[in-house]
Amino acid sequence: MKAGIITPCYNEENKLQIETYIRFIRTNDNYHLCLVNDGSSDKTSEVLKQIKKAAPQRVSVIDLKENRGKATAVSVGAKYLYEQTDVDYIGYLNADLSTDFNDFDQLVSMLDKTGKLSMVFGSRGYGEGNRESNFIRKFFSIIIKFLVYFTLRLPIEDAQCGAKVFRRNIVPVVFSNPFLCRWLFDVEIFIRLKEYFGRHYVMEKIKEQPLERWVHADDPKLGMKDALQLPYRLLNIGFNYHLINKFQGPKQAYELENIAVSYIIT
Repeated sequence: MKAGIITPCYNEENKLQIETYIRFIRTNDNYHLCLVNDGSSDKTSEVLKQIKKAAPQRVSVIDLKENRGKATAVSVGAKYLYEQTDVDYIGYLNADLSTDFNDFDQLVSMLDKTGKLSMVFGSRGYGEGNRESNFIRKFFSIIIKFLVYFTLRLPIEDAQCGAKVFRRNIVPVVFSNPFLCRWLFDVEIFIRLKEYFGRHYVMEKIKEQPLERWVHADDPKLGMKDALQLPYRLLNIGFNYHLINKFQGPKQAYELENIAVSYIIT
């Protein structure tokens, strides 16, 4: 069993836990790290290459020439790992390790031992973590959670947790087509799986697993303007998928030709 972890990074020069990454990859030869520099304006690329030096055969660095957002960064990483035929499971984690490697490993283990599942994803509602204390933000989060449920119509507690892992064969279903929104692509992932498996069976193919540990952190890359647009974006996603059937299903060959992205792999 070999798993690939995609880590999208944007201006993380002073935030990446370099030693944690190095310690993990040196002691876990059944993992491959795919570190995607999303057009950072700082020295993130150099930091990622420093991690690669610790285990050159098990770390890949992809440099996007311009910032394209998390959705594209994860998609490019998924395409790269899918082309590595020895990788059985492909997932992604936030660069700040708000969900740590130990929890991710448990997600992979669940997927590995349960043959009927195609995806396992983390849920921050149960584990130990720093809860949101700001009333306005908490109220806004409740609204967003309601809109996510209204869009998905699935019994999912935490659709936007940044820790998800997929069985290799389902990756084309999830990532072949470009996402509509660079921040809410997690919601689109569930819609695509729902359309693919059918709404009556999708919950038999995916599993939400509580995280043992997570750290709440506001995303500085998501500005106030972006945050205020989230309700509109969610409604737009629902309209596109449910009313005009945006999702066309997986392609015969795994391609991302509709996303014009220039990048370098090292």
